Amino acid sequence: MPARPQRRGAGLRLATGFAVLAAAAGVLTAVGPAGADTGAAASDKHRPGRTVDVQLLSFNDLHGNLEPPQGSSGTVTETEADGTTKTIPAGGAEYLATSLRNARKGHEYSVTAAGGDMIGASPLLSGLFHDEPTVEALNKLDLDVTSVGNHEFDEGRAELSRIQNGGCHPKEGCYEKGKTFPGADFPYLAANVTDEETGKPILKPYTVWKHKGVKIGFIGVTLEGTPDIVTAEGVKGLKFHDEVETINKYAKELQRKGVKSIVALIHEGGLPASPSYNYDCDNGGAGKGISGPIVDIAKNITPKVDALVTGHTHQAYTCTVPDPSGTPRTVTSAASFGRLYTDTTLTYDRRTGDIVRTSVKGAHAANHVVDREQPKAPDMTSLIGRWNKLAAPVAGKPVGYISADVNGRGSTAYETPLGDVIADGQLEALSPSDKGDAQIAFMNPGGIRSDLAFKASGSEGDGVVTYGEAFTVQPFTNMMNVIDLTGSQLITALQQQVSGANEASPRILQVSKGLTYTLDLTKSGKDRVVTDSVKLNGEAIDPAKTYRVALNEFIAGGGDGFPAFKDGKNKLVGASDLDAFTAYLGAHSSQSSPLDPPKADRITVKK
Repeated sequence: MPARPQRRGAGLRLATGFAVLAAAAGVLTAVGPAGADTGAAASDKHRPGRTVDVQLLSFNDLHGNLEPPQGSSGTVTETEADGTTKTIPAGGAEYLATSLRNARKGHEYSVTAAGGDMIGASPLLSGLFHDEPTVEALNKLDLDVTSVGNHEFDEGRAELSRIQNGGCHPKEGCYEKGKTFPGADFPYLAANVTDEETGKPILKPYTVWKHKGVKIGFIGVTLEGTPDIVTAEGVKGLKFHDEVETINKYAKELQRKGVKSIVALIHEGGLPASPSYNYDCDNGGAGKGISGPIVDIAKNITPKVDALVTGHTHQAYTCTVPDPSGTPRTVTSAASFGRLYTDTTLTYDRRTGDIVRTSVKGAHAANHVVDREQPKAPDMTSLIGRWNKLAAPVAGKPVGYISADVNGRGSTAYETPLGDVIADGQLEALSPSDKGDAQIAFMNPGGIRSDLAFKASGSEGDGVVTYGEAFTVQPFTNMMNVIDLTGSQLITALQQQVSGANEASPRILQVSKGLTYTLDLTKSGKDRVVTDSVKLNGEAIDPAKTYRVALNEFIAGGGDGFPAFKDGKNKLVGASDLDAFTAYLGAHSSQSSPLDPPKADRITVKK
């Protein structure tokens, strides 16, 4: 496989396999593949000159956040020695670049990887230009490889190919005179995504990083359930395969090619027991402090793989989960939005070509805060300024006013104030008889990508909501649909929030004014929705009656585990979700009378 020269040193290169490079860094130190020597043999491996430490830097779920994220999306929680917690402002490409460059100093062997969702669901600065600014920034960050995530498919396969290979946008052309988008100079890996007709991976499944005789293979996958959380058009013609089976397959292939040190970049994650980035999730035993899909994945991936870099859940953890042979293996995630990076040490045995692993935890991996007290990287400041100048005519326009923070993504409650605002905006936009005659509106929580922060992000002034800030909250520009649902179908949809695909991790829809019900978390499955409590404007939902329901095209197509919505009849397509949101802000706020955060009291939660 041909090697690709890297900017950080003449001897550093990446040899790409059958797929585009994959994502974020894993945690390894004393963990090795099946068949690794133990006891005296393992001790012998540490003779001077025999081993070399390789630094693995990783991050995940950047989502085009080049500027510091606003509100709670721009902070991390840290637990202090006395058990108290504090929040630290974090994130922004200017600071991430400085952090990574400082971390690399003094490390002869250093590789940087990412765990997917580098682009997609991005703020206006990147999203307005189809994420070209983010790819340019990642090139400057010297990213070596990333896996694809589900959001890399938001605009479909052809656009993902353009992101990798370059070229101007097919409809909007080139954004800067005399400049053609060069594409990513790092590989995107998509081992478990194949063409439905040919059965072949759409991008390279793996790549091999090489430096002065050291070889480390990277395999990249996204979650098998990507089609459930991306629009049908985005994954058209593609098939997504089991993460474990795919990684095990390509780990064997890499070993046949003589690559024995392997890191898996997996865009699927877990849920630590604490929100603090420095929480020890091995407290009480290896991996005892983490749950979620990544646990079973980690337990079943072949011991040939030495570390797992993960993502998707936007959580922070450096955990140890035993592999199928019972040997500890590091599993890491660096939260999201560039607020953290993970630094992992991989001890490489030059004679065996393998990562040294023992039965002792010993993995040297830690998450580090990308704080905003450090100097900004001048090249990132210049990049952000250049693209901001292009975006300014659109981004800085005021669209509304708020009296305080309106929390959405940053809220831990099932019903959020911003969710209520968005649902009310959708109802208002689609309730006129000539717009759909909607009586109810639902908003999927995953589509709310940020908060509305009272503090000004620029020169607009406190309390001013700009178009750019509204876009950050609703970046997908999904078209709104209005459909007929019977009362029975409507209740089934509510039950699907807490059953079926959503039973383990409930997705609670944000509801418009007038719709109320009780969520009883002392029960299980669909019984958690108290059916006789579901009311519209104080009247019980009639199972036989037909209701007009507004929702975005993604969940109208059954996305996020809501197949009941696919049975809707008499569909009418309306304005985009972003247009509905900005129109509502404009109609219900002014400089003299800003919008107050709603009480978020439509869903009664019983615990």
